[in-house]
Amino acid sequence: MEVKIPKEIRDYQESIFFGLNFRQLFCSLLAVGTAVGLYFWLRPLIGSEEVGWICILGASPFAACGFFKYHGMTAEKFAWAWFKSEFLYPKKLVFKSNSLYYEVMRDAISKGEKPPRKWKKNTEPQPPAGKEQGA
Repeated sequence: MEVKIPKEIRDYQESIFFGLNFRQLFCSLLAVGTAVGLYFWLRPLIGSEEVGWICILGASPFAACGFFKYHGMTAEKFAWAWFKSEFLYPKKLVFKSNSLYYEVMRDAISKGEKPPRKWKKNTEPQPPAGKEQGA
């Protein structure tokens, strides 16, 4: 007897039927019901090949919702998060610098001046040309 233990406890899913959990089973049954309903509704109106493609296209969203996961969110949670971010709380992101160096050098930057060069760490500044050291 072999018992599979997931590495992460939150990844555990109880299987109900053919290894499917309740969510996957419910969405699969909903997809099958949609496909059968579309077939019997459209069969007298159009050809059987077209009805087959329409049944596949009509049932696929329901089947996909049962197995969809993105960053740990199910299809409904993902759709709600997307709707909130795009329509309920839309934002225009504006960059605002909080750099102390930028604040100090703002006037020089606006005038087009170049910032002072940095000294190398292990060298001392050289004296101006024409002056002798240590007299």
